[in-house]
Amino acid sequence: MKTEADYYALFEAYRNGELAVAARADLERRLAADPDFAQSFADFSTLADTLHGYGERLATRRKLHAIQADMDAEQAVRLEGETLETGNPLMPQVYISPVERKLREFWGAHRATAMVAASVAVLAVFATLLGLEWWRTAQQRPSLYGYTVLRREVERIKQTQKAMNRAINQIDGTKPEGELNPGKFSGTGFALTADGYLVTSYHVIQGADSLLIESRDRQRFRAQPVFTDIAHDLAILRITDRKFNGFGRLPYSFKRGTADLGEKVFTLGYPREDVVFGEGSLSARSGFEGDTAFYQISIPVNPGNSGGPLLDDHGNLIGIISGRQMDMQSAAFATKSSYLMRLVDSLSAAGTTQPYNVPRTSQMTGTSRRQQIRKLQDYVFVVKVYE
Repeated sequence: MKTEADYYALFEAYRNGELAVAARADLERRLAADPDFAQSFADFSTLADTLHGYGERLATRRKLHAIQADMDAEQAVRLEGETLETGNPLMPQVYISPVERKLREFWGAHRATAMVAASVAVLAVFATLLGLEWWRTAQQRPSLYGYTVLRREVERIKQTQKAMNRAINQIDGTKPEGELNPGKFSGTGFALTADGYLVTSYHVIQGADSLLIESRDRQRFRAQPVFTDIAHDLAILRITDRKFNGFGRLPYSFKRGTADLGEKVFTLGYPREDVVFGEGSLSARSGFEGDTAFYQISIPVNPGNSGGPLLDDHGNLIGIISGRQMDMQSAAFATKSSYLMRLVDSLSAAGTTQPYNVPRTSQMTGTSRRQQIRKLQDYVFVVKVYE
């Protein structure tokens, strides 16, 4: 695998005409076919031309200084307390003080060193600016799903690693063999069945060594992923703690069809430690760049909202919050619940797990939004990720 230095050497050889015919043809084909590679070559060429021009200016300046030094050597009288002959009979003689003479001698002896230092400084500045530009470009590249995903960094939620370890130990009453890493990310999850299965976004748990589920009343349970659907940003989790007694009957149902455009929708999530309510409407039946597995919604969402439930006015779960468009704060996306239901049906049919007893009817139909939130909030959780 080639490094940046390898590519720079390749670009330099290409610019200098040092490549063999076959290698030159291969490089030109790649430049024509790969816009990112072509942009890297253009950036390198701009930097190289700039540095070459600056080097030529430095060389010219050195020649001028050398000429001036020769003229000074011929015209100057370098004796302490004496005067400098200007070489022009119309101009008066100029007195050179001992301090000024020492400074001139120092500059003459260290001029080359100063020039080298200046060149190095300029090169460092150019390299830093170019590196920052490449970093900025990399930061703006879309995620796996083409938009900004919304898991939240939570290293500051607990003040110390020991505090987080105590929280884990309180769950099962055991002492770990070694220290656990502090929780690094968090998102939102919600109950899928009454017996301990939950749903969240795949990117929330991506790379996790272990997971902790926390309710609004600070109850904590260990959980593990049982299936993931990367293409649709879905993950199904299962609570593994022996002391878990179930959620009870879920108050919402899962919609298997497509929701209507303009329908009022709402969500609960954990972009911070307390649960947060968001309300808006379904603004498109497709997601980022027309992806039909997602909805676009007009609810402001933030890091930590990923994996949260999206419900309609009747208390039907219609989607799972996934991310937002990078250049439009109000454009958010949610995986359609129909894809979650297809996943559940396929897992149940495969017999790899016990059947998922998903509720078919909603207890929130006909109730006010405040009553719906009051029923829903006990089934929405923080998903904390450990790496």
